[in-house]
Amino acid sequence: MSTRVFPGTHIVTAGAAPAATLIEADLAILGAGIAGVAAALEAAALGRKVVLIDGAQQLGGQSTGSLIGTFCGFYGNGPQPCRVVYGAASRMLDDLRKAGATQPRHGRNTLILMYREQALARWIEDAVLAADTIKPLLGSTLLGVRRQGNRIAGLDIATRFGAISVQAKGYIDASGDAALSHAAGFACREPDSPIMGSLMFSIEGIDEAAALALDRWQVQARLAEVGPRYGLVRRDGFVFAISGEGAFGGQALVNMTHVETPLDAEGQARAQIAGRQQADRVLDFLKGEYGAVFGRARVRHYGLLGIRQTRWIVGRESLTVQQVRQGHRHPDAILRCSWPIELHDRVDDAHWEVFGDDHMHYLPFGAMLPAEAENLLAAGRCVDGDAAALSSVRVMGPCFAMGSAAAHAFDLAMERGRGDAGAVNQIDIAALQARLADNLERCDPS
Repeated sequence: MSTRVFPGTHIVTAGAAPAATLIEADLAILGAGIAGVAAALEAAALGRKVVLIDGAQQLGGQSTGSLIGTFCGFYGNGPQPCRVVYGAASRMLDDLRKAGATQPRHGRNTLILMYREQALARWIEDAVLAADTIKPLLGSTLLGVRRQGNRIAGLDIATRFGAISVQAKGYIDASGDAALSHAAGFACREPDSPIMGSLMFSIEGIDEAAALALDRWQVQARLAEVGPRYGLVRRDGFVFAISGEGAFGGQALVNMTHVETPLDAEGQARAQIAGRQQADRVLDFLKGEYGAVFGRARVRHYGLLGIRQTRWIVGRESLTVQQVRQGHRHPDAILRCSWPIELHDRVDDAHWEVFGDDHMHYLPFGAMLPAEAENLLAAGRCVDGDAAALSSVRVMGPCFAMGSAAAHAFDLAMERGRGDAGAVNQIDIAALQARLADNLERCDPS
């Protein structure tokens, strides 16, 4: 074997497996979607050292990778709804608006903001890098969780560059699939039948004026009527035409697919491919039924498979659909929301329940706290509740507010300054609610 050394190079061999690189922090967050990013930014603003871990190669999770394209749950209901999520979300929404990267749209009795996913991706990246106390680890997979009784003691992380050992005082499971909680051996829930995900995609080359004039409900009725002819399984969904020039103009965001989202690697890969096949059939439908509008359309970008619900924690409290419908305010409420019940538990369509102008429902802190854990919180779609209740709080507004609540809860736990630092199950709920007052009471006009 040649051992010639070329100029500007040196020879290396792997040898024995090196020891894992140790990273210590106040807070370790698994999952860099909107909930994980919100938790990281809020914790950094509180002066905490944060490790933000994600298996993808970019920050933002589904908000940037799955072409969601719509900020839902940031506003209340009615013709002029007020905003209900603040903190770092205020800076995000203001910056994107100033950059011309959002468009307001009224639907489901609330205000929905359409956004350019690349603009959001860059905002998240800049915000994370500007926070000196956040250490992002991308392309990083959870291999194992070390426990000491009811406490998480550390995480074993695999990367293409070698193993990493993460040790923190507190941990946030923002993985979406309760991956950290499940790997730690804490009890989790899974649905008896799948809750469908969607593969969203964007198209370009449309007649923008004609697309904006389309009656959404007429398109949906036509889809239900002739969808089987095109091999489509979903009978509802939407095409959001985007008005404007430049990066926004002449495009539309499409969500008319339903795909199962299994919890295994091969199943996820097959689901991703199946979703893209459905997307192609949706485009065939649009061209075939609305040729004057979409005859020249082509797929601009396929999103990654969007996942709504797969596995979630068993918490100290569970949000119920009755509490959502009744607008019940829990004694330990940490956020409010008025987004509809949006349950995708059937292949062919979704169940919607839209609420009135004055409706608000709340998420209890106990739904974020795994029942057996001391220094672990869930944030995002893997908090505890029944499937219908969770369908109303898993959208981005409440998920952002959950991340903020988790960061403040751990900051309070660590302020105790004793051996139980990070024992988030022992914090003063009134003190937490005082910090989260804006997300519980403030109501700036839209």
